[in-house]
Parts: sequence; structure tokens; C-alpha cells
Amino acid sequence: MSAETAGTDGTTNSGGLERINPSHLAPPTGFSHAVRAAPGTLVFLAGQTALDGSGRIVGEGVVEQFERALANLLDVAAASGAGPSDLVKLTVFAVDVADYRRHARELGRVWKRLVGGDFPAMAVIGATRLWDEAALVEIEGIAVVR
Repeated sequence: MSAETAGTDGTTNSGGLERINPSHLAPPTGFSHAVRAAPGTLVFLAGQTALDGSGRIVGEGVVEQFERALANLLDVAAASGAGPSDLVKLTVFAVDVADYRRHARELGRVWKRLVGGDFPAMAVIGATRLWDEAALVEIEGIAVVR
């Protein structure tokens, strides 16, 4: 992980990405309000669910499925030349946002284990169902390869 520097205006810089969190807004928890990327190549990461290599959804609950979906997304990012710290924007689609929120601490632990302490700009959006009916979450993103 690259060195991080903090600005007086709520910004932090890490590896060419500037995470912007203005002090007059509510402090973000598990996301950044904005991420500004230094020049690089944008990589658009398609939505990933908890599919295993044979095309089956694995994981009984939202935490297990989030972990597999995030691991799948990170695998796709790596194949594109992007690492976890290169993620600048993620959207999580959840079929049960209340359940997702109930497991926020566990999801945060999964995030920190797989990605670390850098948070991209993020949103969680409720969905009535996903492409795979057994999927509880889907994660898509944007990375910047520098």
C-alpha cells in the first residue's frame, strides 16, 4: 500500500488518488464522498455476484455472498491491471438493504481483509432482484490504472 498524506480540507492522497471528504459534511463510514484520480486508464468493472467457477451462486447469507462478489470483482480488476487501492467507485446492489445494514460491521471486516483501509466513492442501491435469482448482492465498479 502506498503512503498516504492528509490535507487540512478533509482530503487524503494515496497512490495518485485523492479521497475527498469535506469536514462540513457528515463523516463517511466505509466510503469516501469523492475520489479524484491522477491521469491514468479507466477500467469499468462489470457487476459481480457470488458466482463460483461453475456458475453457481455460493454463500448462504449477505456477508458470504458479499465476500465472494467482492473477491470476484478484485479478480477482474487484477486481470485488468488494477489493484484494490485503484478502485475509485463502487456500486453495491442489494436485494435487502435492511439486511445489508444489519451486517455492516461484518461487511466492513470483509472489506478491510480483502481491500484494506482505502474506501472508494460508494453507493448501496436496493434492487427487487438480481440477474441470478439466488444472488443477494452484486458489486460493480470503476478503477484507475496508473
